[in-house]
Amino acid sequence: MTLREAEEGKEYIILGIETDDEELDAFLFSLGCYAGEPITVIAHRKAGSVISVKDARYSIDNQLAEAIRI
Repeated sequence: MTLREAEEGKEYIILGIETDDEELDAFLFSLGCYAGEPITVIAHRKAGSVISVKDARYSIDNQLAEAIRI
């Protein structure tokens, strides 16, 4: 499933990133979003989600949330 479908407050492990955009891959990697890394959805919003990864919080849009497989 994707991060967009994740339950708020539950920790998941990233299985992979599914995108054809190399810039998007590099951006997510710079945030610490890569296979094997724990990730938590703090809140889902209309335009995206607030996530916690590597002790930092980020607001990502729905396109990024759909690219992250958990």
